[in-house]
Amino acid sequence: MNGLDVTFRDERDSVNFGETYVASDAFRTLFREGMTLVEEAAAYLDGEGREESRLMSRDGTLSYAGETMRLTTRLMQIASWLLVQRAVAEGELTPDEALEEKTRVRLAATEPFKADVFGLLPPRLQDLIVRSRRMHARILHLDGLITAERPAALPVMSPVAAQQGLLHAAFGTAH
Repeated sequence: MNGLDVTFRDERDSVNFGETYVASDAFRTLFREGMTLVEEAAAYLDGEGREESRLMSRDGTLSYAGETMRLTTRLMQIASWLLVQRAVAEGELTPDEALEEKTRVRLAATEPFKADVFGLLPPRLQDLIVRSRRMHARILHLDGLITAERPAALPVMSPVAAQQGLLHAAFGTAH
């Protein structure tokens, strides 16, 4: 050649972001942040939040109930995703098994803020909601990066269906 060493890489030489990320310090930090947020929210809702909700107006109490349900759902999605990814990092699950788990626990898109409702909520609950939404957005982004790397399984035609297709083609009959 012209003095340059050209090396071609194939898929076996590529780095899988998902596998390297879940084994990284960055993931361990995200895991701790996420699980701390879950614990913090649970402590608030079981203690101070319960007391604050009793002091609210009827409309405020309804808003509080709805928003705390959305918060706990979002936090359960976050915790489930983090636990599945940690299981992959620790070798308890394969990436394919993690993908199967993903179908059981869906990371749903976050609904938009309702400013009129949000303003009725206690400041501590507002803070937890904002932080959980940020964490959720980070996890959705990471999940998209990790999932995009995993090739989708190709559909496999059953051998019987393949043989029937050949027979139909050979004899010119409609399916």
